[in-house]
Amino acid sequence: MLDTNSFDLRRFLQGGGHSFGVWVALVAMILFGLLRYENFGSAYNISSFLNYNAMFIVISVGMCFVILTGGIDLSVGSVAAFTSVIAAYLSPFGIEVALPGAVLAGLAIGCLNAIFVVAMRIPPFIATLATMLGAKGGALVISGAQTISIDWTSNFTKLGMENAFGLLPWTIVITAFVVIALWVVLERTSLGRTVLAVGGGEDASTMMGLNVNRAKVFVYALSGGCGGLAGVFLASGFGAGQPLEGVGWELSAIASVVVGGTLLTGGMGTVGATVAGALLLGLVFNILNFENGRGVISLSAYWQMVIRGGFLFVVILLQSQLASRAKGVTQ
Repeated sequence: MLDTNSFDLRRFLQGGGHSFGVWVALVAMILFGLLRYENFGSAYNISSFLNYNAMFIVISVGMCFVILTGGIDLSVGSVAAFTSVIAAYLSPFGIEVALPGAVLAGLAIGCLNAIFVVAMRIPPFIATLATMLGAKGGALVISGAQTISIDWTSNFTKLGMENAFGLLPWTIVITAFVVIALWVVLERTSLGRTVLAVGGGEDASTMMGLNVNRAKVFVYALSGGCGGLAGVFLASGFGAGQPLEGVGWELSAIASVVVGGTLLTGGMGTVGATVAGALLLGLVFNILNFENGRGVISLSAYWQMVIRGGFLFVVILLQSQLASRAKGVTQ
């Protein structure tokens, strides 16, 4: 059932207090950028930053739900690449067909993950690794390993290249709607409470009479659907389906989730802090680009990938420490 209590901004931001640090870091990073770079706060930089990072916010929120149950989804990057190709092929029919078509394709892959994990009892790491390879191969096969240009005469281009009401990119408007809706699901519904309970202890949740399988099917289907939406953003924003994109996106999503305070073991985390984590990671590379422009440093995209991997490793180590301490307190 849906809890109709009013929206709690403090709860959205803090998630009970354990993820407040990511918001502090995000504000500090924004202030640093505003003070150091002349055009950091320009409308162009803000719009382009939000437009580009909408893809990562969406897949990170989907990943958050999976990790909350103690699972993992390695397929999200490949799903985004696959569905970007689907969206490009459907773009001549307009956004009314391309958007739901690509999202449904991602949802189908997410449901396949759910079948593997729930019905066939395959460990999530192995199951989603298989679908990751399958989706990546499928994207290359149907595209002939080439980018697929979208139909520029249809309204599909408006999604990634125009602003809603002249203010924010349509991608951010849609992303905001998805984030708020999923926050409501997690914090205000019995399904959300079941998701959290499963991560806290699957056996205990079963003994309590909770529908564990329904919750796990939901999170994997959701993650696939979010990957599909990211694929739509990718195709509309770059003007083509990108079968070779999405490499390492699952790592970015995992990093955003854990930076936001969600434990990799599941059971504790929030949607709002995951969004903050995604924005924080995006700001790191936005600032690196500004530094490159100033000539202070010169980091190629390859080195930025190294930094991302190292950052993720450090975060996972810190999260392991937090998980160990939390477990020790409860014993």
